[in-house]
Amino acid sequence: MTNPCGRRLPPLLHEEVPRLRRQGELLISDAIAAKLERISSATIDRALQHEKEVRHRHRVHQKTHPLLSQQIPVQAGGWDRSRPGQVQIDAVQHSGTSGAGPFASTISCCDVATGWWDGAAVFGSGQRASCEAIDRMCTRSPFTWQALHSDNGSSFINWHLLGYCQQHGIAFTRSRPYQKNDNCFVEQKNATHVRAVVGYLRYDTDEEVVLLTQLYELLGQYKNFFQPVMKLICKHREKGRIHRHYDTPQTPYRRLMVSEAIPESTRQKLHTVYRRLNPAQLKRDLDAQLKELYRVHQEKHHTVSSAPHKKQVPRVTAKSYILNDSTNLASVT
Repeated sequence: MTNPCGRRLPPLLHEEVPRLRRQGELLISDAIAAKLERISSATIDRALQHEKEVRHRHRVHQKTHPLLSQQIPVQAGGWDRSRPGQVQIDAVQHSGTSGAGPFASTISCCDVATGWWDGAAVFGSGQRASCEAIDRMCTRSPFTWQALHSDNGSSFINWHLLGYCQQHGIAFTRSRPYQKNDNCFVEQKNATHVRAVVGYLRYDTDEEVVLLTQLYELLGQYKNFFQPVMKLICKHREKGRIHRHYDTPQTPYRRLMVSEAIPESTRQKLHTVYRRLNPAQLKRDLDAQLKELYRVHQEKHHTVSSAPHKKQVPRVTAKSYILNDSTNLASVT
């Protein structure tokens, strides 16, 4: 049986070969033109077989081991939004306009119940580096991780992370292939906490990875303690429209403080951190870190971008305001 390409091409050749010759776009002899007009689909498949094999060979296939996939169950929903500890993770690549060579990636994690977010920068997308970044985020998390959910990327679906979850008693699940909505909570944070902040530039040096790591420490405090998030309560369909109902917006810190799953000692530690933080100063430190990251990126190329694309540069470089000591809280939120 011929493939669809072989079946579709002969009628096109019969019609277009004479026309392209008349327009001077196809320079072939009469003998070659006569062969093209009567060529069959089977002959086309045989002629293009080598070209298809070459192109197929150079495609990137990220296949996981079948035995590994069988040990990581698929979860498409059913999240318990009242209990902290169900964490979704994802990787955000900072490759710029080219995916060639090594570059930095952000490992982003989000708690389903409270919206608590954390991020870590790694160089490349190696399995061991990703697992070590996840371990750091799990260690400094104010709640115990009960479940870990990821997409089907090789950065997470590997024996390193599976062994880590088994060792620490964490239930490890994965999304359905090509279903990004299965990982919707962290996908949302990728847009608001990573892309909207650091942009779409290429970060591929050790210095930039260090700056990103320091940036995420400030960003995590700013988002978790001072940025309220809405939580979906229910939704229903009425006359063809879906109506969603949300609770009162609260910061992830406030949601943890009222959770019964958090011990009193953890509440006291979180309250101590909250009392110590100054949101205005934290915002100024965050913007200063973003400016330093952008400066290092520009010096790396010895040039300054004249007209960057939308959201390509870090957020602070696109702002027209300048924060000073007299800036109030309303203007920086």
